[in-house]
Amino acid sequence: MDFLPLEQLRQIQLTRLQVIVRRAYDRVPLFHRRMKERGPNPDDLRTLADLARLPFTVKTDLRDAYPFGLFASPLQEIVRFHASSGTTGKPIVVAYTKEDVDDWARAMVRSFSACGVHNGDIVQNAYGYGLFTGGLGAHYGAEALGASVIPISGGNTERQIMVLKDFGVTVICCTPSYFLHLVERGSELGVNFHDLPLRIGVFGAEPWTESMRRRIEELSGIKAYDIYGLSEIVGPGVAMECQHQSGPHLFEDMFYPEIIDPDTGTPLPDGQEGELVITTLCKRAMPMIRYRTRDITSLVATPCACGRTLRRISRISRRSDDMLIIRGVNLFPSQIETALLAVEGTLPHYQIIVDRQQGLDTLEVQVEVTPEFFSDMVGGLEKLQGKLSHAIESVTGLRATIRLVAPRTLQRSEGKAKRVIDRRQM
Repeated sequence: MDFLPLEQLRQIQLTRLQVIVRRAYDRVPLFHRRMKERGPNPDDLRTLADLARLPFTVKTDLRDAYPFGLFASPLQEIVRFHASSGTTGKPIVVAYTKEDVDDWARAMVRSFSACGVHNGDIVQNAYGYGLFTGGLGAHYGAEALGASVIPISGGNTERQIMVLKDFGVTVICCTPSYFLHLVERGSELGVNFHDLPLRIGVFGAEPWTESMRRRIEELSGIKAYDIYGLSEIVGPGVAMECQHQSGPHLFEDMFYPEIIDPDTGTPLPDGQEGELVITTLCKRAMPMIRYRTRDITSLVATPCACGRTLRRISRISRRSDDMLIIRGVNLFPSQIETALLAVEGTLPHYQIIVDRQQGLDTLEVQVEVTPEFFSDMVGGLEKLQGKLSHAIESVTGLRATIRLVAPRTLQRSEGKAKRVIDRRQM
């Protein structure tokens, strides 16, 4: 499927789209009602462009339908439940039939194959198992590929490092921020990641930048690949980078992508940045029609050197809903990370603290510095502070208070890193 001629791929997409829209229309009351309100019915879907006539699905729809309101399959056909790790209110529940689980495993096989994982590899899966989709999604795919899987899950950093070393692990799956924590802790324990057989990292579940990729590869000697997915669609395996690392290829025969203007909902052409919208083409238990991901990216249709005809998505470093507005200026955490990592002497661990004092927004960035810089004379630290302040202002247009802290001062996360504390909301 990854190398199909475009005409054949588009025909497969249209056929599957017509089937899945009909399934949702006939079996999901919310979608049926919205289709009736909008006017078109499934028989009006004659081209891929007609998809734009259908209503969007958003995250609140899943919360409002908790737990089973968006299912298109009876409960006796459901073989798996997962749920989001939401911190407030009810979680988002997703479901899978046996066919859905098999399709998911196939998507993950394609993901691992794209970045060079093969059946002789030993895969340490440090994504969390349980209701979170990451752990079991990666596990089933690696096993289906024929690799040896270590289901270590998240946490227990010292054990992770011991297993990496003693088991001869060649592939690791986790969040990029947690992998950096592993490298850092390994160095303290006398383990040099350059000396390990580890060669591939499959990193996802949180936004990360090209600067972060370069830092990971320099510190560990591995190749770091970006995997994309979200629970509402299937979990990991919606898109994956190939060995050319030029953006994740979307498995378009399973997940049809659109880019829209996040403010107006108008579809945008390939190459133009906007919000990614995905329609599942194979999901039976819980089809998602035009799901607004809130991830900001663009579709890249230019040929990739790997030969895949699947379009790519440009790196997702921000979401439309993680934007901060500070003193009237739009700020994304990824902009801070880009600025920090461009300055020598900093570590890729930071926290953004937004507050309001006397009616005015304040911005503080706490950033760890290398042991060499932290033990330097005060003058060196002041100079570094000035460089960081200038870098952030150049990227964002905002002046921030820079607080340099010692290595290992900021709390580490074994899952998704919490980068922002917005005290204005407290």
